[in-house]
Amino acid sequence: MTTLPCSIVWNPSMSPFSIFGFEVRYYSLCWIIGLGLGYYIMRWLYKRKNVSEELFEPLFLYCFLGILIGARLGHCIFYEPQQYLTSLKGVIEMFLPLHFAPDSWDWRFTGYQGLASHGGTIGLFTALFFYARKTKLSFTWVLDNIAITTPVVAGMIRLGNFMNSEILGRATEGPFGIIFAQVDNVPRHPAQLYEAIAYFIIFACGLLLYKRLPQKVGSLFYFGYCLATIFTFRFFIEFLKEVQVDFEKGMMLDMGQWLSIPFVVIGVVCMIRGLRK
Repeated sequence: MTTLPCSIVWNPSMSPFSIFGFEVRYYSLCWIIGLGLGYYIMRWLYKRKNVSEELFEPLFLYCFLGILIGARLGHCIFYEPQQYLTSLKGVIEMFLPLHFAPDSWDWRFTGYQGLASHGGTIGLFTALFFYARKTKLSFTWVLDNIAITTPVVAGMIRLGNFMNSEILGRATEGPFGIIFAQVDNVPRHPAQLYEAIAYFIIFACGLLLYKRLPQKVGSLFYFGYCLATIFTFRFFIEFLKEVQVDFEKGMMLDMGQWLSIPFVVIGVVCMIRGLRK
């Protein structure tokens, strides 16, 4: 396919600056900004309900560890089990941001290359369960508040994927094609931007719902709304994405779509339950 005149060539530097010789990458910045926004939104929600700072402060650490560990394990188990579960080196690489040479124990720092949103969602649920037990807050109340915040964090993470030129869309001849120069010379759907924009819209709509129906917090309505909207969009956007791993080739639905279906079902059930309650 030839380069189209309307296509944008995307070839950003991976790192905008360095601190003491350590490169700070755009992807990491997007994660930090997303988590920072999530932190302040959650703090605002807690203050509206007069929940003490003492109960709020541990939440960020629980969320951070739950998302990171869950997203990393989700990628390794769901997408590349043959690489990470068949050797000691692979198991170490699951938990540490390192990569070993194939024929020796020489290693280099790479950061966590491979995070799965479905695994991050499961990890977050697990972390929040333990957080609620420790603080004696209602688990459903915590889930609903996190659900109001989550889409804006997810949107920032997808912007990080865009900066990294990863999770690419399929080739397109349409007016929205972007050439990811670090990958190839083919105009592609900017699927990462589609997702980011969708998640920001989902966040804005969820916030409007919250202002109209604050009494629904704790009924799992917002938890259901978050799951149903995010993973419904995730299901359909997968049709515009390139296959991420070889075993998905020839599948009727890819792994991301199969994993999205139960989340959508759970989300719809929780929304119905919340409305009835």
